[in-house]
Amino acid sequence: MVPDHGGRLNRAAAAYGIALEHWLDLSTGINPWPWPVPALPAFVWQRLPEADDGLAGVARAWAGAPADAGCLPVAGSQAAIQALPRLRAPCRVGVPEPGYGEHAWWWRQAGHSVVAIPHGAVDRMLETLDVLVWIHPNNPTGLAVSAQRLLQWHRRLAAHRGWLVADEAFVDPTPELSLTGAAGRDGLIVLRSLGKFFGLAGLRGGLVFGPNALCRDLKALLGPWAVSHPARWLMAQALADRDWQAGTRQWLPTAADALDVVLARHGLKPAGGTALFRYCPHGDAAAVHEAMARQGILTRLFTNPPALRFGLPADDVGLSTLDQALRGGHG
Repeated sequence: MVPDHGGRLNRAAAAYGIALEHWLDLSTGINPWPWPVPALPAFVWQRLPEADDGLAGVARAWAGAPADAGCLPVAGSQAAIQALPRLRAPCRVGVPEPGYGEHAWWWRQAGHSVVAIPHGAVDRMLETLDVLVWIHPNNPTGLAVSAQRLLQWHRRLAAHRGWLVADEAFVDPTPELSLTGAAGRDGLIVLRSLGKFFGLAGLRGGLVFGPNALCRDLKALLGPWAVSHPARWLMAQALADRDWQAGTRQWLPTAADALDVVLARHGLKPAGGTALFRYCPHGDAAAVHEAMARQGILTRLFTNPPALRFGLPADDVGLSTLDQALRGGHG
């Protein structure tokens, strides 16, 4: 079954008969206060993108990756998720459960044997795997482990030519958890995205950090001009804006704490999450999701186990709207 995702607002509007402009979309975990996009110079529309435009260097500096590590800009980390399985012969791949469903889907499509790994079972299963995909922090639970522990897993996998693929789409609020400082080592592949923390999901901008040979193979597979010139130019500007990044890291936790208060008030105490979303297991999650949708609030529903993910409201009005909807009853 093709994975489902948050953010499908057109579908929700049609299903519930509520106009798009009247929805509060909390389904995605995308920063509701995005990096301020400047006007684009005309040349980025008129010239083909070029790989030697300096973006890779800016990205390495931003991520703290070694200067000699491979760095490949991609059309969102989703592009790498779809392509990486085609760079290995069929093998045994572990993916976390619960976790972002696209990983398992694309490894299966490429003929690999995919094994669901409960969060506490990695250490005892690691030698049985050729590839471990680790979503870090996890989407949707927010589970995170130390970078040191992840590097231990990588060393064990690399000992038998295995891979550790670290999906760091939500790591930006907590950069100390990132593995990009170790990028370039054989068998270590790190995926980063500008869609969540930077709030630029529509840009389709992402990065792969890994061994140079693997990045070259991935580039050949994706083909020329895989990332548009406007996207590359904006990625370089956003990654270089350290002041905005530092300020955002300061106030995102405050916004998440405010969301916690509202959720807990209505029996939805978060059991995990990141500074960009909260994860709330609930025995009747489907009923809560339905009740919120009927009031124009879109949440992300999970069924195994039953849970809801709430992104951050953009302002006090959105927070109050959620509070009032929850007060009105949810199943």
